[in-house]
Amino acid sequence: MFNEEQAPYSCTVEISAEGYLRLTAEVAQTYFPEDVLVPLVKEKELWLMPLRGAAAGGLLLKQRNAQGDRSVVIWEALPPHTQPGMRTAFWDETQGALRVALPFVIRMITKKDERLES
Repeated sequence: MFNEEQAPYSCTVEISAEGYLRLTAEVAQTYFPEDVLVPLVKEKELWLMPLRGAAAGGLLLKQRNAQGDRSVVIWEALPPHTQPGMRTAFWDETQGALRVALPFVIRMITKKDERLES
């Protein structure tokens, strides 16, 4: 997880309520210059790994506005019940990934939920 030594490589990303990952133009250009990434969930983190062009597969970052901010639909790669919001991330040079903290959410099943699931 995030520690003080990684502070120079830290940034903020957003997971929207609609399931989009939103990156500032600076973050996108710095870590995803080809506008393509692969998301991987590892323990309590979302790892965003850049690819070298769309021919390699992955998810294509789309330009959101005139400032050059980027977004990509990411909800399918997220763990169930991931809450939207701003997240701290850091670049892990060793792994070649932007690592995003995902808070662990415990969902309580109520009697009403049990009836709906059966």
